[in-house]
Amino acid sequence: MSALAPVTTTLRKQATKPLYRYSGVRWHDSVRYLTGTTAAGPTVPSGPSIPAPTRTALSRLPWLTLLRSAALTTMMCSPTLLKPSIAAMGLITHPKIPLFNPETNPLLNTLVRHVVYDQFCAGTNEAEVAKSIQSFKTLGYQGVILTFAKEIVLSEEERAAAAANPGQYTQAHRDLVASWRDASLASLRMLQPGDVLAMKMTGAGPIAMDALQARAPMPQVVDDALTALCVEAKQRGARLWFDAEQQSVQHGIDDWALELMRRWNGDGQALVYNTIQAYLKGARAVADRHIAAAAAEGWKLGVKLVRGAYIEHEERSLIHDTKADTDASYNDIADKLISQRLPASAGDAAAFPKASLMLATHNAESAALATATHRARISNGLPTCKLECAQVAGMADELGCELIMNYENTLADQAAANIMAPKPYKCLTWGSVGECMGYLHRRAIENRGAVERTKHMAAALRKELWHRLSFN
Repeated sequence: MSALAPVTTTLRKQATKPLYRYSGVRWHDSVRYLTGTTAAGPTVPSGPSIPAPTRTALSRLPWLTLLRSAALTTMMCSPTLLKPSIAAMGLITHPKIPLFNPETNPLLNTLVRHVVYDQFCAGTNEAEVAKSIQSFKTLGYQGVILTFAKEIVLSEEERAAAAANPGQYTQAHRDLVASWRDASLASLRMLQPGDVLAMKMTGAGPIAMDALQARAPMPQVVDDALTALCVEAKQRGARLWFDAEQQSVQHGIDDWALELMRRWNGDGQALVYNTIQAYLKGARAVADRHIAAAAAEGWKLGVKLVRGAYIEHEERSLIHDTKADTDASYNDIADKLISQRLPASAGDAAAFPKASLMLATHNAESAALATATHRARISNGLPTCKLECAQVAGMADELGCELIMNYENTLADQAAANIMAPKPYKCLTWGSVGECMGYLHRRAIENRGAVERTKHMAAALRKELWHRLSFN
């Protein structure tokens, strides 16, 4: 048994407790948990104390954002309201008639924009996106992850048709790749050093889709486009990650991501990241494959870890049977990287590879466990990965604001100078209202499967609203 085994056991037990003051635990209690002390005494080697703030974490949210977030999350807690809302969004996402198409119906476009788009999306053009990025960084987020919304989600019939007629491409298909590359380059040019571009490979059209489904090497036109993006990202000090997509193309995406990490992550910096979806039964094996490859070949591994957002489009047998299984998978993969556990498949690899982990989660328990484990290893002088945390725009503001406060208070404490607090990031999606509808529809479906978490969000937002109205 390793020396940290009792510590890890304690951390896992404590991570089941609420992290946030809105759940009955005051902020300074959660900070004591993160720094390793409780009323009963130390649970991990204690780090420097961090003073309790004098304001609530959510107090940094603008009034309009708070009101809209409280209203939408309250609605999402109600199955009576959420079910017809998801159905309506499905009609708009895949419109059969112009009336339901926000690109051709200006009244519908305005309605969707004011009700949901402005809450979850960054804008339709460069000026709007720049304004959104600045607003999030003003709140205290240390960076953003930006993605262009356009993507292709295939039905079973479309997947079968694509498989039956591979390789039949025209200039129009090559133009789709060029259009995707140019939109991605435009997104990159909106970013600052440390920010991230999230790439949806399905947006590149059939040439990419067919190769991904066949697990074929990158077609030259796609390879050239990705190389252009890597060059631009490196010059700007930004990063790239492959976003997760349907399993029909995900194995191919994994192959391409590994290839680009071999090319671009060899200088000790993680320029390219891949996404691992913990709700898949094969997620641990995917993580092990990535770790083993990086260890054997000597490049830095970049991982974005999510639970998953394509449950409506996947074969159910591929997904964990219970939420508890998904949670265990997520926490275990995070711990593999934070605690530097080499998989058996690494063979004779001498050491765990350098790694960067972007913990993309709205789950407070997972964030608490990962943060505490990371801090414990640093306090003990043990190697660990670079850790950052991210939530999507419009969701989990109570978690994001707590992470900001934790980061700021750690930086403010001179005694904590050697502690690497995870930087908080916000994931932003941009594009026209019509282009963003697939993304918005998935967000609604995701919330349908996380009612308890959404209730927690709504309660936190309502409490902050009441706090302001009562002038406390």
